[in-house]
Amino acid sequence: MKTIRTVKLVSVTAIFAALATGALAAPPVIPFLPSPADISTVPSNGDQNPYGVAFVPHDFPNNTGGPLKPGDILVSNFNNSTRLGNLQGTGTTIVRIAADGSQSLFFTVPNATLGGPGTGLTTALAVLRKGFVIVGSIPSSDGTLNPSNPGSLLVIDAKGKLLSMITDLAINGPWDMTVDDRGDNPTAFVSNALDGTVVRLNLHTTSNGVTVMKKTVIASGYQHQPDSVTFVDAPTGLVYDANHDMLFIASTVDNAVYVVQNAEKATGSNGTGSIVYTDANHLHGALGLAMAPNGHFLVTNNDAASINSDPNQPSEIVEFTVMGQFITQLSVDPSQGGSFGLAVNVKDNIATFAAVDDNTASLLIWTLPIQH
Repeated sequence: MKTIRTVKLVSVTAIFAALATGALAAPPVIPFLPSPADISTVPSNGDQNPYGVAFVPHDFPNNTGGPLKPGDILVSNFNNSTRLGNLQGTGTTIVRIAADGSQSLFFTVPNATLGGPGTGLTTALAVLRKGFVIVGSIPSSDGTLNPSNPGSLLVIDAKGKLLSMITDLAINGPWDMTVDDRGDNPTAFVSNALDGTVVRLNLHTTSNGVTVMKKTVIASGYQHQPDSVTFVDAPTGLVYDANHDMLFIASTVDNAVYVVQNAEKATGSNGTGSIVYTDANHLHGALGLAMAPNGHFLVTNNDAASINSDPNQPSEIVEFTVMGQFITQLSVDPSQGGSFGLAVNVKDNIATFAAVDDNTASLLIWTLPIQH
């Protein structure tokens, strides 16, 4: 993961507020999209419930022979089709959203069976600079959480071929992931839904795939529980600050965002770390997490009935500062439970913000100009 520059964004706060009120119907001189592009994430097999969102990095190799191009967006699906029951933990696909907004199938779990290995693709989705995609899997045979099935991380090449599955005692329900990508030796941080921990995986990449060289649980003690509606409530969103070696964790049941110091250097668990942001007025089960180019955090909300749910604030993305100050919020859907995975990409003074709407099985994409 590259360090994100702190720049003057044509205010995320102002744009979010304007988007919510419709004040951007007549755009200013600086061109940008007044409302998000709305692209279906449903592939030909009908998979539902988009979870993970990841941009293909700018320095992704262009000689892979595969379809991925820098700036493409990948979205992982957690549920199977409505025809097959729309069951959680049974999705098998990753779709690609190209720069022109076209959608295509990038990956399907080979020889997938209901509840079989590799199904139920989570928000733990990352694209490595060396040409690989990693995605988490928590399978289910009936749409409910099975704590005896810890899941795995799937390693996929640039052509959409499954190379390997990472299964280990340290992988225990991989729910989200972020990567400090340093080429041949990236570091992945994975939040585990089944035991409330965060594990650091020191990886090594070759032309043949990805190998785990070392694993360390660096954070623990986050509340976690099965949920009949949302599948599981657990630590989820992760953002790594390479400049300060800090890992930020959004924990759903705790309804808070934490920070763990010395994330790359830690030799053991730091517990939950310190609370950065907790807000009973605006947080309703902190879920996905990303950082905007202005240094603010963006966090989605779980909306689970047992976690400070508010029907008057459905499917919100909340913006707050690193000091824990609320800035603004934006709803991606008028019903609850729609917001989950999100990601931000910056290139050529343009910030692209992508967030899923689980309720409509679509990806919303905002393109926002940046001024220095």
